[in-house]
Amino acid sequence: MQKATTVLLAVLSVLALFATSTQGKDWWQNGNYYQIYPRSFRDSDGDGIGDLNGVTEKLQYLKDIGFTAAWLSPIFKSPMADFGYDISDFYQIHPEYGTMEDFKALVARAKQVGIRIILDFVPNHTSDECEWFVKSVNREPGYEDFYVWSNGTVDASGKRQPPSNWISAFRYSAWQWNDKRQQYYLHQFSIKQADLNFRNPLVVAKMKEVMRYWLDTGISGFRIDALPFMFEKEAYANGSYPDEPVID
Repeated sequence: MQKATTVLLAVLSVLALFATSTQGKDWWQNGNYYQIYPRSFRDSDGDGIGDLNGVTEKLQYLKDIGFTAAWLSPIFKSPMADFGYDISDFYQIHPEYGTMEDFKALVARAKQVGIRIILDFVPNHTSDECEWFVKSVNREPGYEDFYVWSNGTVDASGKRQPPSNWISAFRYSAWQWNDKRQQYYLHQFSIKQADLNFRNPLVVAKMKEVMRYWLDTGISGFRIDALPFMFEKEAYANGSYPDEPVID
């Protein structure tokens, strides 16, 4: 009996410490999050692809097993070169996942059962099929410096070279030549994912606009993807960039 009492007191002490440690913290600091990749989570219409309605159907289950928030991997319109992390339209739902009405129904149901919705947000880059990138390639007013562009360099033999030796996360050059614009653009991930230029105030303003748009739908926040990649080293006066050290 004494042993059981000791164990019970120990458990109560741990619970008391946990309650004290979480007291006064905001929901995002002590929530239980469940990450959902919509494409493979639940298919509600039998087409072989998971969708938003499938997520909605399972929200009560997630609540019942103790989760307080659902983090949705990218649901925005995308060519799917990198499973949705190459966004072509930040204001549209990817058609295979459903419609904006489906998303609003998901958010409404989440509020009913007491689960917060978090969206995976990818501010570092866009798809090269994004309207912004197309406008930047064409040097349309306001979009000339929306992405990280460079003339590159010319070596002793007269051959064009990238502006630096940077390697993308996919292990090839982080620079891609664009014939139409006659410049290199930076892509720290896939060639299909062009890096936005966050030293341009217009880019910052545009991304704030996108975030406000989705917050107004009733979501609780964002998980920010690729945050360390958003500000690369600045270019030299001649337009080239500092090389990274070559490690043997």
